[in-house]
Amino acid sequence: MSALFPAVPVIPVLDLMRGQVVRAVRGERQHYPPMHSQLRAGSDPVELARALCHHTGSDRLYIADLDALLGGEAQTDVLRRLIAALPGVRLWLDAGWADAAAAHALWAELGAAGEAIDPVYASEALRDAAALAGCFTADDALGTRALLSLDRRAGQPLDRAGCWQRPDLWPQRVIVMTLERVGSDAGPDLQTLPALHGLAPQRQFIGSGGIRHPDDLRAAAGTGATGWLVASALHDGRLPAQARP
Repeated sequence: MSALFPAVPVIPVLDLMRGQVVRAVRGERQHYPPMHSQLRAGSDPVELARALCHHTGSDRLYIADLDALLGGEAQTDVLRRLIAALPGVRLWLDAGWADAAAAHALWAELGAAGEAIDPVYASEALRDAAALAGCFTADDALGTRALLSLDRRAGQPLDRAGCWQRPDLWPQRVIVMTLERVGSDAGPDLQTLPALHGLAPQRQFIGSGGIRHPDDLRAAAGTGATGWLVASALHDGRLPAQARP
């Protein structure tokens, strides 16, 4: 199948912990080691973010704030640095919000800088069905540009809010986060996205995890994905540089 499709666009990923970039491995966040990248020495977020966006030609960067995801404070100083260093790049931020109010609190703290960020509400973090219903309302300026991440591990949804069962509440852009494939070299999940397309054909789906080489990106395009979140294969030099259109 991989030869039949052009490669799906790459959306680079930055995993942040204690102000530095770490390497994600199968969603086991407490054990992520510091990043060692072929793109740029060190683990400074700004330097690696610039290198990732330059290498992929992407004007989108997915950020997982692991401090916040693990119950701590959001890394607002790092976020401000990234926003200032990456003009024209949209930052897709997952900070483990339990509801829309929690996301709004961070945006209030960031002020005008927050306009560069699109929130990612994750099924593993949303508190309940009411929280899900309040995330993507048309009268909420933040909600209109938000994404939903449908999270699962080993085939089991991580989903207190029932996100997987409510396609009527999904926003325009939906990430399918297969955590056991993140940083695993196991190949991308090519089955789930087509099934979700059947439930919500008008949505845009973004895959995550498992990309090893360009053939995987071409195979992933066959799922109908509009993009794929990638980190390890970029840092390891297994994906060639792409020019921004």
